[in-house]
Amino acid sequence: MFVLMQSVWQTGFFQATELFAQAETGGILGTLAASILVSQLISNVPLMALYLPIMMQQDASPAMLMVFAAGSTIAGNMIIRGAASNVIIVQNAEKRGGITIGFCEFARLGITLTLMQAIIYGAALALMP
Repeated sequence: MFVLMQSVWQTGFFQATELFAQAETGGILGTLAASILVSQLISNVPLMALYLPIMMQQDASPAMLMVFAAGSTIAGNMIIRGAASNVIIVQNAEKRGGITIGFCEFARLGITLTLMQAIIYGAALALMP
């Protein structure tokens, strides 16, 4: 996965999107939302590996680094595909217990949980100096 992310970095595609540069102008909520949404497209660890150099070049504050880390971390709760562990658990629940957890069923709970966590993180991180 890191080899692929390094290839993406070398193409310049990720830097050209400037998604996070635009999100940061929205402050804490913009960065939190961007990190949650982009983490749905690629896993949170490669996302951090891709975006951290950009944040360091832009001299991001410790608070913004925390916001980005929080958003990419809670993003794994949103949908089944959001984290590899979700896929493993859903597959094992079906294989061993005969319990089927569908995409929409997981997303209904996952999106609600992620939104609640984002509100809590957003409020807590807004209080950071």
